[in-house]
Amino acid sequence: MSTQSMPILSPAPRAPSHLFYQTRLRRPLVDRAEGIYLWDQSGNRYIDGSSGAMVVNIGHGNRHVIETMKKQLDKVTFAYRLHFENEPAEDLARRISGYMPDGMDKVFFVSGGSEAVESCLKLARQYAIAIGEGSRWKVVSRFPSYHGSTLGALAVTGYAALADPFKPMMKEMPSIPAPTAYLDRDSLSMEERGLRYADTLEEAILAEGPDTVLAFIMEPIGGASTGALVAPDSYYGRIREICDRYGVLLIHDEVMSGAGRTGRFLGGDHWNCRPDLIALSKGFGSGYSPLGAMVAPTRMVQPVLDAGGFQHGYTYAGNPLACAAGGAVLDEMERLDLIGNAALMGELLKAELINLAKRFPFIGDVRGKGLLLAAEFVEDRATMRPLPKAKNAFQRVVDIAYDKGLIIYSRRTRGGIDGDHFLVCPPMIVTPDEIGEIAAILGDTLEQLAGELDLPVNG
Repeated sequence: MSTQSMPILSPAPRAPSHLFYQTRLRRPLVDRAEGIYLWDQSGNRYIDGSSGAMVVNIGHGNRHVIETMKKQLDKVTFAYRLHFENEPAEDLARRISGYMPDGMDKVFFVSGGSEAVESCLKLARQYAIAIGEGSRWKVVSRFPSYHGSTLGALAVTGYAALADPFKPMMKEMPSIPAPTAYLDRDSLSMEERGLRYADTLEEAILAEGPDTVLAFIMEPIGGASTGALVAPDSYYGRIREICDRYGVLLIHDEVMSGAGRTGRFLGGDHWNCRPDLIALSKGFGSGYSPLGAMVAPTRMVQPVLDAGGFQHGYTYAGNPLACAAGGAVLDEMERLDLIGNAALMGELLKAELINLAKRFPFIGDVRGKGLLLAAEFVEDRATMRPLPKAKNAFQRVVDIAYDKGLIIYSRRTRGGIDGDHFLVCPPMIVTPDEIGEIAAILGDTLEQLAGELDLPVNG
C-alpha cells in the first residue's frame, strides 16, 4: 500500500471549538476535495470510502456542477415558492419524474432526508383524510431501520439508541422485524423466508386494525441501521400485495439507496417495485447543496389540493440554487453513465470484501447492491452470534481505517444495541485501481483490528 494514502503529518494545535455535534470527537480541518479524495490542512490525503454519509455519489469537485451553481448564483439564489416559480426546480422535477415508476409524476422538493420522509408521512395522512379515510393514521415500519432524526421520522425509525430518549415526546408507531433472513437458522429456503418476513406486515395490520393503518415505510435496500440489508427477492412483491389488500400506502425510503448508488436509479428498481410515495435525498444533490424530494402520484396529490392544499412546507423547498445543483448532478450521472459504473464497480468491490471475509473469519456476512455494501462482524459464523459489545469493534474499525487514510462508515447492527457492521460506499466515479487501493487499506485495517481485539485470522 502506498504511503501516499496514509496521513503522516500531525495537525497544528487548534483552539477549542464552539461547534458541537454528537460527541467530543475532533477530526482534522478539511482543506480540499477532488474525485474520491479529500485532503486535510496538514496535507494528508483520505479516500472517501463512504461518500461522506453515502452522499457524494458523483465525487468531489465536479466542475460542471460547480460552474452550473456559479451561473445560478449570478441569477437568483432564493425565490420563495409562494412568490415565484423557478426554472431549475421545474426542470429538475420534470427530469426526475422520468426516472420514477409509472404514475409517480409529482415532486415536492425539500432540503434533506428527514424532511423527505416527514413529507411522505404527512401527504399520506392528508390523502387519507381527503378521500374519507381519516381513521387511518398508523405507519408501520421495520426494526431495525432508519428514516430520520426529526420527531416524526424518528417515530418510524427502529434504532433504540436514537429513539429511546425521545419516546415520551412522540407518537411511537408499530413495527415488524426487518427481513434479516441471513441470520435465520432454519430449514426454509430464502424465498420462503422472504415470504415469512413479508407476512409479518399482514399480521401487524390485522393486529392494529386495518382501518387504522395508513402506510408501511421501508428501505428497499437497508441503510446505516441494517448495513445494506437486502431482503430475499420474494419479499418485495408480497409486501405490495399485502398493502393493496388492505388499502395501505407503501412508502419507499430511497434517501440512501436512490440516485443510482445501487446500480439502478432507485433501489426498488431491482425488483420492479411500485411504491405509492418515494423519499429521495443524499446522492440526489451529491453534497453540492442540501436537496431532497418526495415523489408522489397525481392520484394522491390531486385530492389533497382539492381539499384545501397540502398543509406542509419548508422555507428552502424548491430553492433555485439547490435545484440547479441537482440538475447538474443528474447531467453528470447521465454523461458518465455512473449508474452503470456503480453496478460494475460494486461487483468488484463486493468480490474484494468476500475475499477479505475468507481471510478474516470474524466477518460473518457481506451484503448489498452496487456501491451500497457492508460487512458484518460476528464472533461465530455458525450461529451469527455478534462480537461482545465491549469490544466496540464498529467504532474501532472506523478509527483504524481513518488513521490509514480511508474513511468508512459504521453502526451497531442489531437495533443500535448490539452487533457491528461497516459500510464501504465510495463515490460512483470510483475506478478498478481505486477499488484495489480501498481493499488493500481495508485488509491492513482488519489485520490491526484482529490483533487489538484478539480476533482470528486465516493464513
